[in-house]
Amino acid sequence: MWPRLFKLICNRYTFLSLFTAVVVSAYFISGQFEAKPNLKRLFVESKMVNDQPPVIFVHGVLGSKLRDKETGMEGWFSSPFKLLFDEFRHLALEIDPETLTPKPNNYEAYELAGDIIGKDFYGNIIKTLTEYGGYKHAKLGQEINPSHKNLYTFVYDWRQDNVASASLLADMVDQIRKDYGNPDLKVDIVAHSMGGLITRYYMRYGRVDVTNDNDFPVNMYGGKRVRRVILLGTPNLGSVKMMNGFISGIQLGLKRINPETLLTMPSLYHLFPHPLNNWIVTTDGKELDRDLFDFNIWRSFKWAIFNPEVRERIASEFDSKEEADEYLQTLEQFFDKTLERARRFSWSLTVPLPEDHPLLIVFGGDCHLTPARIVVEEVEGESLIRMHPDEIMNPVADIDYSELLMEPGDGSVSKASLMGRSVLDPSVPRHKYSFFPLDHVVFLCEKHNSLTGNVSFQDNLLNALLIRD
Repeated sequence: MWPRLFKLICNRYTFLSLFTAVVVSAYFISGQFEAKPNLKRLFVESKMVNDQPPVIFVHGVLGSKLRDKETGMEGWFSSPFKLLFDEFRHLALEIDPETLTPKPNNYEAYELAGDIIGKDFYGNIIKTLTEYGGYKHAKLGQEINPSHKNLYTFVYDWRQDNVASASLLADMVDQIRKDYGNPDLKVDIVAHSMGGLITRYYMRYGRVDVTNDNDFPVNMYGGKRVRRVILLGTPNLGSVKMMNGFISGIQLGLKRINPETLLTMPSLYHLFPHPLNNWIVTTDGKELDRDLFDFNIWRSFKWAIFNPEVRERIASEFDSKEEADEYLQTLEQFFDKTLERARRFSWSLTVPLPEDHPLLIVFGGDCHLTPARIVVEEVEGESLIRMHPDEIMNPVADIDYSELLMEPGDGSVSKASLMGRSVLDPSVPRHKYSFFPLDHVVFLCEKHNSLTGNVSFQDNLLNALLIRD
C-alpha cells in the first residue's frame, strides 16, 4: 500500500511541477516578467553630481507649438480635433516674389509639442533628463545656479530654413556661455530627427550660410562649443518618406497636409534623400540615374507644384486667372531655388572635417519597414510612380517589392540613413563622399515618434551624458 501511495504522490508532484514550470515559462515568454532598467536606481548617485555641462534638447520637424504673436492663438498642435480634421493650410508660408524667400509671418515657436491624442512627443525625454538625470530647467538670460545640472530646450519654427535655425542655435549657445560667465564652456546637445541636421550644420558652420554656392568652408564654430552630440532618429542621408509627402501629402489624422502647403517650407527640402542615395528604380529593380534636386525631374513627373490637382487647388483661392498664374510662377521659381539650396545643404553635411570634430552618438529604430525608394512602372506607355508594394500592377517575377521599396528603420528614417550610409549593408565601405564621424550607434525597436519613450534609449542616453571621460 505505502509504495503505491508514495508513487501516486510523486506522480502528482511531478505533474504539478511541470504544470507550474509551463505556466511560469509562459509568463516569461509573454513578457509579464520582462526585466527593465531601473533608472532611479541606476542613476541615483549620478543625479547628485552637478559638475556637468548644460544640455540642450533640439526637437525635430513638427516638434514645437506655433502661435500667433499678436493674438496668442495656436496654429499648430492646438487640439486633437484640429490634428484629426485640419489640413493646416494656414501654416503655408507666403513667398516674396522678389527674393524668392518666405516673408516674415506672425507665427512663433514657443514650447515643445506635448502629449495629445494619446501620443507623447517629447515629455518622456524631458522627464528622463529631469527626474532621473537630475537636470533642472533653465532659461536664457537668467542667473545660473552652479549647484544644478541645467537643461535648455531649443524651440524654433520648424518650417523655416534649417540654416537660419542653426544660426539661432548658435545664438543660444553663446548666450548660455554668457549666463555661465565662462567663454570656454562646452555644451551637450541631444537632437531628435531634423534637429540633428540643424545641430550638425551648426557644429560645422555656425551662423555662416554656405548654401549659396558649392564651396563649403568648414569653420567648426559649433564644434568648438560642443562636448557631446546625441542624435535620435536623424535622417542623416535624408528620408524618402518626406519626398513622398511632397508628391501626395502627409497623412495627419483623417486629413492630409497637402503638397502646396509643404512646398512653402524650406526646412522640409533638407529632408529629401541625399544625392548619393539610390532613390528611384524600375519594376525590375534597375537603378535610374535621376537627380531629385533637378527642377525638371519634378516637372516631368508632375509632382508637387506641377501636379494638376495641386495647381487647381491653388488657383481656386484667387479671384482671377492672372493672379493665380502669377502666384504659381512665383512658387515655381521658389521651388527651383529651394531645391538647389537643399542639394547644397545635403552636401555641406558630408564633406570631410578636421580630426577634432566631436563624434556622434546615434540612436534609432531598425525594426519597422521604412520607405527607401520609389518605383517607376510603365503602363500603356506612361511612366507611373509607385510608392507602396501593393501599387505595382504588373510585377516582375522573383522581385520582392517590399524589399525593393522598403528597408528596416523606424517607419520614417531608414537604418542606412540613420548611420549616414548610402546602402543598408554595414559591411560595404562607406561612400567616399559621405563623411560621417560616428562614435557608436544603438538600435531600438521603436517607430520614429516613439523613440523617446523607449526605456533602453533613456538608460543609454543618461549613461552617454553622465559618463566621465
